[in-house]
Amino acid sequence: MCGRYARRSDKQKIAEHFAVHGPSLPDFGPSWNVAPQTFQPVLRLNRDTGEREIVMMRWGLVPYWAKDPKIGLRTINAKAETITTAPAFREGIKYRRCLVPADAFYEWQKLNTNTKQPFAIALKSGEPYAFAGLWERSKDRKAAADLLTFTVITTDPNEVVQRLHDRMPCIIAKRDYDRWLTPGDPLRPPVDLLRPFDAEKMTAWRVDAKVGNVKYDTSDLIEPVSMSTGEVQKADGEVPRPGSLFP
Repeated sequence: MCGRYARRSDKQKIAEHFAVHGPSLPDFGPSWNVAPQTFQPVLRLNRDTGEREIVMMRWGLVPYWAKDPKIGLRTINAKAETITTAPAFREGIKYRRCLVPADAFYEWQKLNTNTKQPFAIALKSGEPYAFAGLWERSKDRKAAADLLTFTVITTDPNEVVQRLHDRMPCIIAKRDYDRWLTPGDPLRPPVDLLRPFDAEKMTAWRVDAKVGNVKYDTSDLIEPVSMSTGEVQKADGEVPRPGSLFP
C-alpha cells in the first residue's frame, strides 16, 4: 500500500522534469505529507492536443459508475496483478493512464506491537519520479460538476522496501513516460512496466513519527532522524546505500 508521499519539487521543476509545455500550470506548491482525499497534480495527455498536461485531481479513484463517492476511500491504490480485471480499474488501464509526480513515499516498519517507525524512500539521485496511476472522471453530485480522481498502482516490493512493507508503488522510469501515457492498443496496455523499481537506484531513511499525522506538512518531515533520539541527523554528504539506515 502507498498511503502517503512527499512532493518537494515546485510546479516549475515538475513541469521541466516531465516536459510539460503550455501557457499555464495549475497553482500548487510542495507538500511533504500528501494524504488520500487531497487534490494533487497529476500528469496525463490532453484529449484534444495529445500533449502532456498537469491537472489537479483528488487521490482516491471514483469510477464513473459509482453511486457513492466514498468508494474513493478504498481505491487510493490499485494492485498491478489485478489491474486488468478489477471493475474499478479495468477500463482505466486501457484508456486513462497517468503519472503521479513524487519525490519520496513513506512506509512504516513495525518495531513491536505498539510502535512503528516511518521511513522515506526516494531515488539516490534526488530526482523527482513518477508513480504509475490511473485517473477517472465522475459526477460530483453535490457540486453538480465533474470530479477528477486518481489511484496509485502498487506491486511487489524491491529489496529496499521489503523490510518495511509487502507492497510498493509502481515507479515508471523516465524513458517509459511516453509509453505509459500513450493510449495505444487498449487490448494490450503496457502492464509489463508495472514491476518493482531497481533497488540499486533507491534509498530509505528514518523520518519523524509525526509524518503519520496529516495536520503536519513541513519540510522537516522528510529529514533523516536518529531512531534512538528522534533528532535530525547531520548530513555528511554521503548518499546512504539501500537499506543502510535499517536497524
